[in-house]
Amino acid sequence: MTENAGGRRGALVAAARRSLRVGLAWPVLLALLGGCAGFVPQPGPDPEPPTARHAPLTLPFIAVGDTQEHHASGFPVHDNDGAVDAYVEVAQRPPEQLLFGRRLLEWALRSNPDMPFLHLGDVMDLSCRSEAERMARIFRTAPAEGAILPGNHDGLMFGIYAYSLLQAMLDAGARKWNHACRRGAAADDDRHRTDNEAFSKRDFISLYLAEQSQRSPAKAGLAPPPAQGRQTLSWRNPDERAFVSAIEAQVLDGFDYADSFVAQRLRLPRAPAATRDTIIIGLDTNQAGRLVSIWDTIMGRSPGSMGHINPDQIRAVTQWVDEAVARGDIVIFAGHHNWRSLGLPSRLLLRVLMQRLEHPLVYLSAHTHRGFWALHRALDRRPLLELNVSSLSDWPIAYRRISFAYDEEARSLLVRGELMPRGDVPIRSDADLLEAWEKEACAVAAVPLDRMRAEDAALVQLQRASRGSLLEWLVEFFAPVCEACEEPLYRHAQAYQDELLQTILQLDADLGREAHQLHALTLPTWCRRQDFTICVQALLNERAETFAGQVELFRRKAALVALFNDHLDDLDSQRARAYMSCRAVLAARADFEATPADRNNDRGEEKRRAEQFFRTEASVGME
Repeated sequence: MTENAGGRRGALVAAARRSLRVGLAWPVLLALLGGCAGFVPQPGPDPEPPTARHAPLTLPFIAVGDTQEHHASGFPVHDNDGAVDAYVEVAQRPPEQLLFGRRLLEWALRSNPDMPFLHLGDVMDLSCRSEAERMARIFRTAPAEGAILPGNHDGLMFGIYAYSLLQAMLDAGARKWNHACRRGAAADDDRHRTDNEAFSKRDFISLYLAEQSQRSPAKAGLAPPPAQGRQTLSWRNPDERAFVSAIEAQVLDGFDYADSFVAQRLRLPRAPAATRDTIIIGLDTNQAGRLVSIWDTIMGRSPGSMGHINPDQIRAVTQWVDEAVARGDIVIFAGHHNWRSLGLPSRLLLRVLMQRLEHPLVYLSAHTHRGFWALHRALDRRPLLELNVSSLSDWPIAYRRISFAYDEEARSLLVRGELMPRGDVPIRSDADLLEAWEKEACAVAAVPLDRMRAEDAALVQLQRASRGSLLEWLVEFFAPVCEACEEPLYRHAQAYQDELLQTILQLDADLGREAHQLHALTLPTWCRRQDFTICVQALLNERAETFAGQVELFRRKAALVALFNDHLDDLDSQRARAYMSCRAVLAARADFEATPADRNNDRGEEKRRAEQFFRTEASVGME
């Protein structure tokens, strides 16, 4: 069906809506839900020749992808309800991922303090302001300079739709997107009940430019665009040795906001003996504007599942390619969408641009949540080597430490992409990867590993058991015109809030009150000044008899979850960070093991092995 989970969820929603509109037969709909084409491994690079003589070009940098910070305490929405999770397994992740998952990114960056980093997109999940604010805190405290490329979840509604399409056809004003992003959704929470909780592509670019400008005095001339109107930005870093050396951006609003882009020129640190620079041209593969949205929806695809690069962005980055050719620099391309998930026009534009280069071609990507090496020969005689990094939100939880080397005589470019975290030996299996996380993070948590494993396994099973049915999910479609149809939404959302609250109670018991200070929090007035554990247990035991009571109870649970989740960002001890990182990894692994092989989005170990996931280096030549 599609390359990533967000795209598959979007295709599922689109298929179900079409079936409801035109009376599609149940067997056909179930076939859509159950079926993807058989897995065919992509052609990969050949084994490295023993005679290769690659000289180092760069020092290593860290490459991560798909952190997908998720907001789950706003108004429940049909598009990522627990019922659809039974058919699209990552539509709703384990509660540990929502509470602790962002600390995996923090752990990766702090574990490699001397290396710049490249985030290959999908920082957020629903694309909410709260998600952006939480992730911004982590990037601000990163020990080294870095860059972020936009993903389809960074500015589109739930990573699935361009807002303009909903505004025109389904949801005037995109109220559903904004409601889904309201923290707590409580009736008296004016602070978080604004009309600006959704986070558009323009918002993403504006915040990113603002954060970059504050990172270094040399970026003082890098100003975010105004709140409205078309704006073009062209910026050069006066520090020629800086990692982020240039930015080209264009922001649009109204119906065309998703055609905005931000492209970046990144200069990698040279290896000591290197005689030329290596730069990365970081592309925005998420130009999914009005035309893309309408066409993809008609075709039953999610606009976010396919990547798009418009000619205006190609023109903007062409100058960087020409400058590199003139200086003899090596150019690496990078974007969120993997190569095969780029639309054909975008791949053609890039292939034409790449023809200006006189060295082998490499493309770095994310999006698939599984990771691989691939060698692409279509559209040009010169092969293109792709390294796709895995996810920090779904198993296999991993990232890459990347460097480049070059054989001048053979005109061969070598990519070293070490799987991280690294244990005592290079990672050769999923068991090795899990063991490396346990040794690096879980051991520091100072909580018995068997205890954390049992907690995560039980929570994963509880979440999966409370997901609901396809029939309920289809009934929810009519919620805007049928109040009673919303009842399953709130029931499933409450079950998820309950699991989040239970996770917080486990953290309290595992770490102890001095490590987390949850007992010192000022709780809502309806907790009646009780200790937080007593208030949480009372909420877990409470039952609502009416639909209005269901809504009110959900709001109180969601408000408490939001309060606790905000507090977790203030926990900065090594032990607390290790505990949260460990729990997120163990939960992702437990959820993966409980997922049937035909529903894990081709993330099974054998399929990843067929696409050389565990390989740590590969080279590409000119022919």
